[in-house]
Amino acid sequence: MEEDNPEAECLPAPPPHSSLQSASKTEPIDSPNHSIMSRPGVGTKGRQISLLVNQFKVSVENEDAIFYQYNVRITYGDDLPLESKILGRRVIDKLCQMYSSELAGKKFAYDGGKSLFTVGPLPKDKLEFSVVLEETFAKSNGASGEHAKRSKHSFRSEVFKVDISYSTKVALQSVSVGPKASSDGEKQDALRVLDIILRNQAANKGCLVIRQSFFNDDTRNAFDVGGGLTGLHGFHSTFRKSESGLALNLDVSTTVVIKPGPVLDFLLANQNVREPRSIDWGKARKTLKNLQIKTSHTNMQFKITGLSEKPCYQQRFLKRIKNGECSTNQQPVETTVFEYFFKHQAVELSYSKYMPCIDVGKPNFPIYLPIEVCSLVPLQRYKEALSPSQRASLAERSRQKPRELINVLTDAARSCQYDKETLLVGCGISIHDQFMEVSGRVLDAPQLKVGKGEDCIPCNGRWSFNNKQFLLPVKVERWAIVNFSARCDTSHLSRELISCGRSKGVLIERPYALVEEDPKMKTSGPLKRVDEMLEKLQDKLPDEPEFILCVLPERKRCELYGPWKMRTLCKFGVTTQCASPVKITNQYLDNLLLKINSKLGGVNSLLAAEQVSCIPPIKDIPTMILGMDVSHGCPGLSDIPSIAAVVGSLSWPSISRYRAAVRSQSPKAEIIDCLFKPLADGNDDGIMRELLCDFCATSKGLKPKQIIIFRDGIGESQFDHVLDIELKQIKQAYLALGEVDLPKFTVIVAQKNHHLRLFQSASLENVLPGTIVDTEVVHPRNYDFYLCSHAGMFGTVRPTHYHVLLDEIGFSPDELQNFINSLCYVYQRSTRAVSVVAPISYAHHAAKQFGQFHILDEIKEAPSTIEGVTATETKSIPELPRLNEKVECSMFFC
Repeated sequence: MEEDNPEAECLPAPPPHSSLQSASKTEPIDSPNHSIMSRPGVGTKGRQISLLVNQFKVSVENEDAIFYQYNVRITYGDDLPLESKILGRRVIDKLCQMYSSELAGKKFAYDGGKSLFTVGPLPKDKLEFSVVLEETFAKSNGASGEHAKRSKHSFRSEVFKVDISYSTKVALQSVSVGPKASSDGEKQDALRVLDIILRNQAANKGCLVIRQSFFNDDTRNAFDVGGGLTGLHGFHSTFRKSESGLALNLDVSTTVVIKPGPVLDFLLANQNVREPRSIDWGKARKTLKNLQIKTSHTNMQFKITGLSEKPCYQQRFLKRIKNGECSTNQQPVETTVFEYFFKHQAVELSYSKYMPCIDVGKPNFPIYLPIEVCSLVPLQRYKEALSPSQRASLAERSRQKPRELINVLTDAARSCQYDKETLLVGCGISIHDQFMEVSGRVLDAPQLKVGKGEDCIPCNGRWSFNNKQFLLPVKVERWAIVNFSARCDTSHLSRELISCGRSKGVLIERPYALVEEDPKMKTSGPLKRVDEMLEKLQDKLPDEPEFILCVLPERKRCELYGPWKMRTLCKFGVTTQCASPVKITNQYLDNLLLKINSKLGGVNSLLAAEQVSCIPPIKDIPTMILGMDVSHGCPGLSDIPSIAAVVGSLSWPSISRYRAAVRSQSPKAEIIDCLFKPLADGNDDGIMRELLCDFCATSKGLKPKQIIIFRDGIGESQFDHVLDIELKQIKQAYLALGEVDLPKFTVIVAQKNHHLRLFQSASLENVLPGTIVDTEVVHPRNYDFYLCSHAGMFGTVRPTHYHVLLDEIGFSPDELQNFINSLCYVYQRSTRAVSVVAPISYAHHAAKQFGQFHILDEIKEAPSTIEGVTATETKSIPELPRLNEKVECSMFFC
């Protein structure tokens, strides 16, 4: 990504007095690019513990080894470039066999694209070869004619031209010596080459390769997830450079593939129908496109490009036949696909006669194959969104207890046979076969305060409100229940909720109304159903309600959820809680009340240190906490705008109350572009202005002098963008409010999408909540650590990887680590410590909730761009509706 425009933007000036009114002009800020900070030290607080990590120590004997990178160009005989990675690997393998002496016996690590690597140089900087494959994957004649153009798949002899030219050198020494001996760029180059060697080995074994995850076509690793899809267990394998040296990180990985076998069987399962006549062929066309099939009559492989418009017995094409035995003249004869296969292929079709044909040709030259002769090949990754039941099945089958996972990964490390990989052996690389042992610490859980001044001590990351009340319970006088579900008894639900609320200190009066949906409306669209329900509710309410409980027919992915939330939060400004109870238990009601109390302004619990304002170093200086996240559309929906959500703390010195601001931005854009958004009239319409104004309003008019930023969902390659683009916008928004001096900033990125796991050396159970590691397996120079703040309910817990990019506030390592651990206990939605700090969790929920609004047609279009980050073309992005002012400061995301 490019950096933001270095030219400072002209901002509105400050008003004559200090206030949070929009300024008409402000001086441009001097915002030099920040560099990522180095580690200032390590923490010492907590109980020492011995841990295992899923990394294997790597020894390097030949530290002076040099990788040589070469550019590769593979073309057909007519100089057309070869695009297939599978075929490209076959060509390179054949080249090594045919020209071993010309290559001085060198073995390659080929990335499947335009680069290959060797240990040591090839005899020449430029080499040209001709490679003949006896059985290449290129289309041959199909049912629609015999002049099919070459594409990826079929079988015939083919000549390829391979041009190899020297590109650069990569020294292995950059990752084999001390942690500070080489630049980060050199280290990353060497690690990239080592990872390509792993990918190359997996690809040569016939694995499905997804970045650094490898999957074998082994039925022992497969399990059904429904809908014609199969879950597949594999392994993630990558080299990492850490404080203790080079190591191999090995973890389990799971993906979803198309179930191999007859195409018809897949379609029946995918659409959940029993008879072929029930298949939706329009949906089937979209599902099958680009999948690979193999034909039973020729054993050839093709890529599906579409379906025929007519059934097999009606779909006609021109078939050229010879005019006389010795004549080269050919006469086109029109025939059907059904007749062609019967007369010329000796294939008598049965069930596919009345079905569309599979098209494996091009738009102007279709090639038709009956569905009956087509089978889906193995290891085809499924990239579309999964259903709730499929996701649940995938998650359940992916869980492994700590001891089971250790055994699986230890066996995998041996079975991968990396000690026999030629290029690794050539570098003198050997990989140990035991997990690395590291030192960790277990931080104490913070003490909580609940109702009636009682103390609450979390145990194993959990606490309970049994026989306890909320710290600040609310009183609900005007409320109602609307019911979209035919199976829920709302009278019983209201009575149980009132009774349970009383035990928690929440006084709930009887509801004004219990409104049931008209059964005739169930066939209407979601938005119409919601509007009808709200109109029906208004007729029954004598006054505006404080709160509405909405009972939905489904617990997850209900089509009514988005319209309901948009109407109530944005149009009417009413706090709502959605529910879909299967069984009304005390635990279920407790969880409902936690959310309801928080949304209506109550507080369930606080840190004991927070109540007496003694959290260092924020107790004496007005400090604002931000949580930032960007949510993207479902897989396969690339045109859905991304949703940026930022939550900001309120009522300093509290760190438990937040409000959110949400905006849409370009699809798949990860860097937030709307933190500061100056308008033509001099006002600022960005996210930060809203949050700063409300912080001031709830903190006795004080502006933040310190701002702590927690950022989620960012990879290491984008750390600089957080500092140079997002932090710059936050500073601009602050100055635009009339301030002269900027606050101090601490910027922390939280990552959950990584593959490092922690295990107790002396126990079969998960590591304890509060387990932290900030040595040995961390970055050689940068300030990072792994914290497992939560208890593992299922499987093996994954710690959160925190990266401290900037710390102008000046936390000590112990202060920062304890502060972050404490922030995992202020999550008002539950009575468990969460895996990542509460502000990030809230931002994630806010983004996800607003993301449901995009299914509606009423969202207006507005231009949105990200300078230096998004695509060069300005695309029209649907603008999200804003929260009604009645609920904009509420914790609606709880």
